[in-house]
Amino acid sequence: MTAETTSGVILMVAAAVALLWANSPWREGYQALSQITIGPAALHLDLSLATWAADGLLAVFFFVVGVELKHEIVAGSLRNVKTAAVPVLAAVGGMVMPAVIFITIVSFAGDRTAAHGWAIPTATDIAFALAVLAIFGRGLPRALRTFLLTLAVVDDLLAIVVIAVFYTGDIDLVSLLISLACVAVFALLTRMRTTRWWLLAPVALVAWVFMHESGVHATIAGVLLGLTVPARRVHGETESRTHRFDDAIRPFSSGVALPIFAFFAAGVTLVGGDGAASVLLQPVVFAIVAGLVIGKLVGVLGVTALVTRFTPLRLPDAIGIRDLLPVGLLTGIGFTVSLLIAELSFPDTEHTDGAKIAVLLGTVIAAVLAAALLRWDARAARRADMNEDGVVDVDTARIGDDD
Repeated sequence: MTAETTSGVILMVAAAVALLWANSPWREGYQALSQITIGPAALHLDLSLATWAADGLLAVFFFVVGVELKHEIVAGSLRNVKTAAVPVLAAVGGMVMPAVIFITIVSFAGDRTAAHGWAIPTATDIAFALAVLAIFGRGLPRALRTFLLTLAVVDDLLAIVVIAVFYTGDIDLVSLLISLACVAVFALLTRMRTTRWWLLAPVALVAWVFMHESGVHATIAGVLLGLTVPARRVHGETESRTHRFDDAIRPFSSGVALPIFAFFAAGVTLVGGDGAASVLLQPVVFAIVAGLVIGKLVGVLGVTALVTRFTPLRLPDAIGIRDLLPVGLLTGIGFTVSLLIAELSFPDTEHTDGAKIAVLLGTVIAAVLAAALLRWDARAARRADMNEDGVVDVDTARIGDDD
């Protein structure tokens, strides 16, 4: 379940099954399943299965993202400012340009009600993007994976900030403070000599419940909890607790939480009603597809080209500007986080359905183009100094060498 190729395939299968079922003669069964309500009403947790998947299971995924962020900031690729600067700036460009393209298209089309979805094409699905790179990027420098991972982690961090700031309604301050207090308790528990899951799990659950009650999207609790896990070795341990927690939770996140969310989020019905044309011809569809495929590529590639040309900053060893063509397209694989933002952006089914279909279309187009460019890049001859820093590249490790 933790293998990048496996997790990517499972995600695609879950989304495909949902899309087929939602457009089959038995589509009413899919809708009925999505709307089944369970949970205690006294705690305002009588939610539909689809909502449980988006608010509950996806919090597990965001916990893993928080753990990964903490490790990268403290002990990984984001620790060295000089090394991390280019992918961090590329991530910013890869979020700004899709938003600009989205706003431009929906404004030109006169669909002002769609403007609230500007953040949908700004996100990158780490698991899916790394899966495509692992399959089709064999033979390319392994540093390219580190670059993509750094860029995608920063992208997710910015997406989390966007969700917290722009997609939060009225805030219940008392509930928020209780949730944050639970996060603080969780932080203390993760630093004890011995971590006990039967202590950590209830505290995390209470933090999630009160974050949900506060009005802030409940997945933010997962991120905050993940960020509290120590990234340096403590109490004489042989590995960091970020690694331990990641190893323990990632199989559930990749094999259960993400596929179930994808199953409930991707099931858009295109048959019946006004038909597929009424959904596919919406301005929001063109805006999201263009943002994911063109905006991400132009933002990542353009910012990197400008930074490496007009500043002393350079790409990592063995990576050239041409390698960022497929990387820019890989960041256009929005999927998980883009589907979540699509659900948060629009209260009406019409825009939501169009946005979800656009995310799936943009993801598929970006993935196919990225796969083709990765194979082309892997076959092309490489120079001795790909990053043009005046020093011959010494990083000879290649993707697939460890298989």
